[in-house]
Amino acid sequence: MRAIKEFFKNDRFAEHNGIELLEVGEGRARARMKIEGYHLNGVSVVHGGAIFTLADLAFAAASNSHGTVAVAINASIWYVKAGLAGNLFANAREVSLNPKLATYSIEVTDDGGEIIAVFEGMVYRKKQTICPDAC
Repeated sequence: MRAIKEFFKNDRFAEHNGIELLEVGEGRARARMKIEGYHLNGVSVVHGGAIFTLADLAFAAASNSHGTVAVAINASIWYVKAGLAGNLFANAREVSLNPKLATYSIEVTDDGGEIIAVFEGMVYRKKQTICPDAC
């Protein structure tokens, strides 16, 4: 799993947004985003795009955790509570997996464990591997 975590250090958009991949396991991942001023929208709550980006990184890490390249073909998000301050966490878990498709559910929570958003995504699993030498 270390190789997968290292691979995602190349996600420059997540890095630009201050998102850190905390852990990756088979079919799961956890990421964190410390809320900064640049994450806030016009009404001073965390922008939906920032929350989506956080969930998307956890989704990408979980779906690629098997070492096979997986690319998103569908994603949806429901915002249920405003993110205001502190940290947001995205916890991804695999719901189904087959040779071509896999689905994932990601909960975005705040420091108190309150659900901020729920993200669901599906990936297409390609034949190429993330780390051809060894994962």
